[in-house]
Amino acid sequence: MNSIQIIYLALIFITVFVVALVILTQFNTKSLQDRLRIVRSGRDDPVEIDEQARVAPWVGKIIELTKPVAQLSVPKEGWETSQLRIRFMNAGYRNETAPMVYFLAKTLLTFALPLMVILYVTISGINLKANLLLLFIVTAAGLGYFLPNVFLERRIAYRKREILDSFPDAMDLIIVCVESGLGLDAALARVSEEMHMISPTLGEELHLINLELRAGSSRERALRNLALRTGVEDIDTLVAMLVQSDRFGTSIAQALRVHAENLRTKRRLRAEEAAAKIALKLLFPLIFFIFPSMLLVLLGPALISIHRIMLPALAGQ
Repeated sequence: MNSIQIIYLALIFITVFVVALVILTQFNTKSLQDRLRIVRSGRDDPVEIDEQARVAPWVGKIIELTKPVAQLSVPKEGWETSQLRIRFMNAGYRNETAPMVYFLAKTLLTFALPLMVILYVTISGINLKANLLLLFIVTAAGLGYFLPNVFLERRIAYRKREILDSFPDAMDLIIVCVESGLGLDAALARVSEEMHMISPTLGEELHLINLELRAGSSRERALRNLALRTGVEDIDTLVAMLVQSDRFGTSIAQALRVHAENLRTKRRLRAEEAAAKIALKLLFPLIFFIFPSMLLVLLGPALISIHRIMLPALAGQ
């Protein structure tokens, strides 16, 4: 085994390790452990969970070592007001190391995937024309550059879906609190504690509203920041409705009740749409995987009997 093959195998190992690590960090959530810990401690404060959600020390060291590489893609100016920063907030990445990891992944994948293509062509000995090899290299570089974008978009969509599924329940709790005599600020603070047991994402967003109000921000500003952080259209509509109700002095409870009914209707329609798509989604696995196996099991013994008995008889005649 020559040195080129060793480098190629090392790159494959590093790539598989990084992909497995990313998948593990995304799907190995600790929401159940967090809920059990809150129940045992008897407290509903999401701040304690946020303290444990910090970056691990070894991850911070890796980021610090690879920071010069990430600087190749980090924008020089305009980051605070950029659309990409809003997308990070929509995905729930508020840590200061998140942009560094994102641009580091962009830079490494842009150079690593074309290098793997070159090493594969060199080791396998495939004779490719220069134009075709250049096309593969450019395609691999573009794929590596846009893979973090795809991952971020999937994360944003997953987080928005989680918020949308839990938001009607939060609206019902807010209505109960407001109709029982609490103000809107106190109702949001109470609902953030209750919703953290069901949906940590929504509970954290509502808790941030409470923190902004404690810091002296106006209610309108805190609500608009909620709509900006989540990126959910229904929450943006709710914020506009609450601002108008507060400005003109109309009944907030009645407006919340109407909006909650609309949210529940939308959630039911999304569930019905997903149920209607099941038949079409099952069609292709049935045709390409299940039906051939069933035909093989059902007709296999008959075909073997035909081959052993009928074909020799016909040949003898």
